[in-house]
Amino acid sequence: MYDLGDIVEMKKPHACQTNRWEIIRMGADIKIKCLNCGHIVMMPRREFEKKMKKLLEKKA
Repeated sequence: MYDLGDIVEMKKPHACQTNRWEIIRMGADIKIKCLNCGHIVMMPRREFEKKMKKLLEKKA
């Protein structure tokens, strides 16, 4: 469904008003990075799957 390096859209936008995130770590926890301001957020996989809206781009 999604993989390392993919760009995803979350249900709520970040404080910098963008909604594009890159997956930079996968495991039991998933780390995502805001593509506008560079802020990094780490959350459990279950929470990530609940908050993710859709996959925007697959890694080339």
